[in-house]
Parts: sequence; structure tokens; C-alpha cells
Amino acid sequence: MSEARFDFHSLTPDVVLDAVESLGVYPETGLLPLNSYENRVYQFRAEDGRRYVTKFYRPQRWSEAQIREEHQFAQELADSEVPVAAPISIEGETLFEHQGYRFALWYSVGGRQFEVDNLDQLEAVGRFIGRLHQVGRRTPFAHRPALSLAEFGHQARDLLQRQAELGPHIETPFFTVLDQVLARIEAPLSQPFTTLRLHGDMHPGNILWVDEGPSFVDLDDARSGPAIQDLWMMLNGDRASQLLQLDVLLEGYETFASLNSAELRLIEPLRALRMINYLAWLTKRWSDPAFPRNFPWFGTDKFWEQQVLALKEQLAALDEPPLSLAPGYNP
Repeated sequence: MSEARFDFHSLTPDVVLDAVESLGVYPETGLLPLNSYENRVYQFRAEDGRRYVTKFYRPQRWSEAQIREEHQFAQELADSEVPVAAPISIEGETLFEHQGYRFALWYSVGGRQFEVDNLDQLEAVGRFIGRLHQVGRRTPFAHRPALSLAEFGHQARDLLQRQAELGPHIETPFFTVLDQVLARIEAPLSQPFTTLRLHGDMHPGNILWVDEGPSFVDLDDARSGPAIQDLWMMLNGDRASQLLQLDVLLEGYETFASLNSAELRLIEPLRALRMINYLAWLTKRWSDPAFPRNFPWFGTDKFWEQQVLALKEQLAALDEPPLSLAPGYNP
């Protein structure tokens, strides 16, 4: 079965419970599905009184070597006191298999939602991203891919061309502006930049706030790329707001790492790349029943009309001067 059409149809609650119990962990509560669409993730409390999270990986998305590299990176970060959830090791193993599914187990990480507009929290997140990047620079990934324009841009565009169901009155304007965006980001994203191991999907929803500070979860999208990829998703609002957020974020980040200021010109191209890849991801996964259920607005004429407008707005943003650091910044 192809990755695109896999729908977890045989992953029943009994299969999940049998898999977990095969590790000597015995749930005493039901399985609480967590907000994950790419994989299937469940929280439960076990007989030992602890709360756990188990993740069942979507088959054919990552190779075994790539999943193990995710686990190794998480453990390396945890060993370096970076607050990242690392999978539980049982008899020296973190990746398990049951009825054809690969899965792993974590202790549940509690916490509140990270408030991206809270400048104190934002500075603390900057410090911990700096620490994460300090570890990420030590060695490269051997198996995980790099963030690329080819995969997230051109291949995503080709998938949309083949599979997206756009009305005839929307298809031409959509692909016209999409191609304009791709042409605009080609040059900046083709420039050579120093890459490192990244979290890869550092949006605010993947950060929990506890009394001690932030805690990062979900390294499922870890890959290589420029440092700014783990920073730009912290920025939101108008230009003045983003400049303030960037200044605060880097004040914390610089405590442990430095940012090449030339990477700031990648912020809007990377934002555009994420927009394109997100549309392709929804299209690619539409045969999984979880997607129509959770994204009922996707694929309507109104939705695609909104995407045309969003891409036009992003095209305009790409023509604006990039954000700049405060005078005197010396990475």
C-alpha cells in the first residue's frame, strides 16, 4: 500500500493496547487520541501511576534508520539538558514493532500552551533553541533529509497539479500565482547556507510551558537546514511586532548560539515554502479518513480562492525588505 493512501485502518484500540502491553506497560485508562494527523498518537495512564504517550508511525513515511536517528537526536538533546521529550528505552531499544506498525513510547509531558506574544517566554524559548542548535551543530544527520526547495516546493507543486481538484475557474489563477511565488523564492533558497540538525517543525503548538520553562515535543520532522528555520515560526503580526519578537528571540538565542544575519532574508521564502508544502500535504493525505474529518473546509472552491489570495499576499511580502537586526548585532 502506498504511503499516500495508507489510512491506519487496521490500527484498532486493541492493537494499540496489545502493542503497549507487549513492552510490559499496562494501561489502566482508555486511550486518549492526541492532535496528530501524520502518525497516530495516544495518551494513557498505566498501572504504575504514570502517564505515557505512544506514537505509531505512518508506514513508509520514514525508514527505520531515519526514525532511529530521530530518537538518537532526542536522546542527545536530553543528555545535554535541552528540554526535549526523548523516547523511553526498554532493554536498550526505543523503536518497537507490532503487527507491521513501528511505534515508540514516551513519558507524557505536561504543561501549558506557550504564549508566543509573551516576551519573557519568547526570550526563554530563544535560549533553548540556541541550546538545541548548539547540539545540532555537533554532527550532521546521516539518514534524515535536508529541507529543500525541490521537495517542499517543486515536488509539492507537481503533486498539486496531479491530485488537487480545483474548479476550472480557480486552477489557472492558482497555479499562476503559485508559479510566481516559486520563481521568486528560487534564488534565495538556492544560496548555500550552513546547515545543522533542526527540530524542523518549531511552531508554537510543539512547545509546552512548564514552571521551569519551555519543553519541546515532536521531533518527527527533524531534518537538516539553516538555523532560521527553527526561529521564524515564532514571528507573527505586522512588521513592527515581528521586529520586536525577533530582537527578543535572538537576545535569548545568542546566549548559546549565533545566527548568520544573512539568513534573515530566508524568512519569507521559507514561509512561502511552508504554505505550498502544507497544501500538498493535505492533498496527499486526503484518502486518510482522518483528514476529511478534521479538515472539512479543505478542497472547496472558497478554500482555493482563499489560497490564491494568501499566495498573492505572500508574493507581496517577498518583495518587502527582509527583517533586519538591531544595529550593532555581530554574530
